[in-house]
Amino acid sequence: MKPLISKKLFTTIANKYLVAFLVFSVWMIFIDDNNIFFLRKNVNKLKEYRVEKAYFLEKIRNDSIRLREMKANSKNLEKFAREEFLMKKKDEDIFLIIEK
Repeated sequence: MKPLISKKLFTTIANKYLVAFLVFSVWMIFIDDNNIFFLRKNVNKLKEYRVEKAYFLEKIRNDSIRLREMKANSKNLEKFAREEFLMKKKDEDIFLIIEK
């Protein structure tokens, strides 16, 4: 009659290096502060930050172009002030139309 666990299999399981490797692997994957779930979350955050960085770099580029245009011509500066800050001259009235 054959034993349930062969001697070769038992020695493999009992191998202290294999056991140490398995314990170390479980520790690093699930228990450690920098486990695989924490790393995955940080990779996702990094992707989000890269998208935000691209958005803000584009916004900076557009604002720089607009600033150069305003510095080049005082009429552009006046137009910007009127549109963005609703500034007016002394003898003018401003009617603000808000669309729903």
